[in-house]
Amino acid sequence: MTVRTPRTPPFRDPQLPFAKRVDDLLARLTPEEKVSFLHQFAPAVERLGLAAFRTGQEALHGVAWMGPATVFPQAVGLGATWNDDLVRRVGEAVSKEARAMRARDDRVGLNVWAPVVNLLRHPLWGRNEEGYAEDPKLTSAIAVAYTRGLRGDHPVYWRTAPVLKHWLAHNNETRRDTTSSSVRPRVLHEYDLRAFREAVEAGAVAGVMPAYNLVNGRPNHVSPYLREHLRTWTDQDLLVCSDAGAPSNLVDSEHYFATHEEATAAALLAGVDSFTDHGTDPANTVARVRGALEQGLLTEADVDAAVRRQLSVRFRLGEFDPDHDPHAATGDFDTPEHRALAREAAEQAVVLLRNDGLLPLAPGTRVAVVGLLADECKLDWYSGTLLHRSTPLEGLYERFGAERVEFAEGVDRIRLRTADGTFLHVPPAEAASDHVRGAEGALDPALLAGRTDLPPLTTDATGTELALVDWGEGVLTLRAPDGRHLSVADDGYVRASADQPGGWVVQETFRLEPHGSGHLLRHLGTGRHVCVAADGVKVAEEDPAVFEPVVTERGEEAVARAAARADVVLVVAGNDPHIGGRETADRTTLRLPEHQERLLRAARTANRDTALVLVSSYPYAIEPAHLRAVLWTAHGGQAAGTALARVLAGDVSPAGRLPQTWYEDDSDLPDLLDYDVIGSRQTYLYFEGTPLFPFGHGLSYTSFGYGDLAVRLDEDVVRVSFTVTNTGRVTADEVAQLYTRAVNPSVPRPRRELAAHRRITLAPGEKADLTFEVPLSALEFWDVSRGRWRLEPGPYDLLVGTSSEDVRLRATLTLDGEPGAPRPVREHGLNAADFDEQSGIEIVDRTRTTGDAVAPAPDRTGELLYRDCDFGTGVTRVSVEVAGEGTVGLSLDGGPSLTELTLRTPTSGPYDYTTLTAELTADGVHDVHLRLRGPLRLARVGFTG
Repeated sequence: MTVRTPRTPPFRDPQLPFAKRVDDLLARLTPEEKVSFLHQFAPAVERLGLAAFRTGQEALHGVAWMGPATVFPQAVGLGATWNDDLVRRVGEAVSKEARAMRARDDRVGLNVWAPVVNLLRHPLWGRNEEGYAEDPKLTSAIAVAYTRGLRGDHPVYWRTAPVLKHWLAHNNETRRDTTSSSVRPRVLHEYDLRAFREAVEAGAVAGVMPAYNLVNGRPNHVSPYLREHLRTWTDQDLLVCSDAGAPSNLVDSEHYFATHEEATAAALLAGVDSFTDHGTDPANTVARVRGALEQGLLTEADVDAAVRRQLSVRFRLGEFDPDHDPHAATGDFDTPEHRALAREAAEQAVVLLRNDGLLPLAPGTRVAVVGLLADECKLDWYSGTLLHRSTPLEGLYERFGAERVEFAEGVDRIRLRTADGTFLHVPPAEAASDHVRGAEGALDPALLAGRTDLPPLTTDATGTELALVDWGEGVLTLRAPDGRHLSVADDGYVRASADQPGGWVVQETFRLEPHGSGHLLRHLGTGRHVCVAADGVKVAEEDPAVFEPVVTERGEEAVARAAARADVVLVVAGNDPHIGGRETADRTTLRLPEHQERLLRAARTANRDTALVLVSSYPYAIEPAHLRAVLWTAHGGQAAGTALARVLAGDVSPAGRLPQTWYEDDSDLPDLLDYDVIGSRQTYLYFEGTPLFPFGHGLSYTSFGYGDLAVRLDEDVVRVSFTVTNTGRVTADEVAQLYTRAVNPSVPRPRRELAAHRRITLAPGEKADLTFEVPLSALEFWDVSRGRWRLEPGPYDLLVGTSSEDVRLRATLTLDGEPGAPRPVREHGLNAADFDEQSGIEIVDRTRTTGDAVAPAPDRTGELLYRDCDFGTGVTRVSVEVAGEGTVGLSLDGGPSLTELTLRTPTSGPYDYTTLTAELTADGVHDVHLRLRGPLRLARVGFTG
């Protein structure tokens, strides 16, 4: 008898196209199994031999959360390199380490949630560190490079599957799940969509993650833009993964839907394919999808569409073809090449902002390195655990020798005296400092608990001297002499237990609050005050202890002593990425915290040869005039200190460039929630003031000459050629930048806009010939009167230089575009959101599923301007589609009000529109002005007669 070999199912046949294999597998899954796949943690299907699958592995600048891995510079630091090739190699290294880590720990996922392509529109955004640049062109270039590295070069199989974050117009942590970004059509198309679009069109993106916020009154997780824009940019199946907890927010915090079944159905129909909700427990998501199916809100075909996209990604990752997957045996982890690349990236991220000849440091220089970040190698929420560590102090010791480097941290050293005269005491604990937060890895590090194996603080007659740092606005950390930070675990006791401040809710920050003749010590993580009990120091609701801080040394005293003995002082200042500006918390000011300002003043007073080294996730407003040099670098990862020392010594000439504008003062900034970059003149594109340091700025230890500019128009491409020559004495990198500008635009256009860039290395005397190709489409703008892109005829400047303000070469090219024409409002009317200018207006959702309307901002009168409206031979009536209650007034050309249309009886809801009409006589071409008063929504204006 012959035993027949079971036939291989088509989904297991690597000779078939992925689409046919997905179809086959989808047909074999039961309805229950398909529903279960909609949660982030899709279960195994043993009868088909399918393994469990998890969407989402953080990998912003290295594999995060899963234990030790190579840590590269923060994303904003990678943006500062302006080096596409370097960032591609970083992405390649990260994806190889993800593969290697997964081989020994199947918790590590291959669907990586990176990069972040939100534009750095506002420098007070808490998550500034996660983005690449304020400019869409630079952001997309760096994002394309990183995703190509993450994807790999194989034409069929992907090393990892990158998901772009966070769709869309997301730049505030303040009430981030309930605030709405008001994004006019021009800003939407010319700014916010561009970075996503260019990255997706490059072909190395597997999906996107919607953001927590709303855009134009509608949550991003039910955004029609997912199907109207995102899915039209590529033929590939894109996997849309929700942000954590966001599906529940649609009901719980946003109150956008009445039931979770409605919300889940709406998100799935909008395009969300994987629901990240309730951690590893899929029960709620499964129950909601089943409920939506039972209520007729969803069909099985809707579920199939989402599951199909997930399976498409799994096939591309080689899950079903282990013998054909070229990445299956990848074992590159912490290799010498990865370590060298981490150092190279950190070196290239350093930006020299100012230098009057102090740098590079001369051989034999005696250096005082001072400041709160001088001996720190800080991580952020999306970092892996350090395998290697290099602080600025360690890098300088290594490069210059410990005998030539003096260190003063600049902390305030205090003892905390209680009302009974005793002091807080940190008990000794053997091997207490060996533990590193997150070293063991965690699917959700927010769930990592504080240590309870160490003794809590007590009191005694002498107490323990603590290092106090004020990180701004009175937020303090307290550190024991052995380097452990005071922290509070789940049991409420205060211990010296943390290697660094960290965690989703930081348990290492405190605030001293004046109380009578002393202070209460509030623990910010719990909101409770510190009290002294018989069994140890703890936090509690009652009986707070009153403390008197007894200062044994001010930080500026130690800094002044070190500075006075040195030839050169390096003040290393900046932020802790877990404190102040971070995910969940925006900054309130551009200024350095006062503690660090004190240290900088002390150093500068003691020694005029002082340089400021800023190590930070975002820009600061500083006063550089009295400083010999200023450098900035993002938190540079594992090799940060070595890289910085090599730049300071001149082993490497700095060539990082600012990826966003540095402003002089808080008054230069619009409101954090003002997303109208055009109307409020935000970023280098529109800012009309004088920046502290402009976009693209960065100095070198050598000089470069530019020349031989040639511009040629070839059909739909402008070719710009020029030369760059190293006219100095050292080999160095230069970043050549090309900007464009419409000379006589009919609407507000960017003052200049980055069109191309290239980072090159030149030896002394060496010349490079560069050519950039700029498609004419890059010179178009979104014409709201026509609802499409348009190239305006006229002159365009082509500007070559070293920053957005330092232009070295200039040419003007006159183009034959498409002339403008008045809006045919008699035939087509006006969509309310297609305005040219506005004041006091918010864009809101016309319905829950699609369309925009406008409304006055709370307690404001809204003003709208629509230019060049053509009434033809004449109209006699005007109509408005409105909901709510209030008044719409209309005038022409800034003249008196011609008519007012008032909705006196409120409609039944915000989407219950009614039409009001009134007489209006007009002909020819006029500017239409509308004035909105009261809580009403305006969707459309029509003209007849």
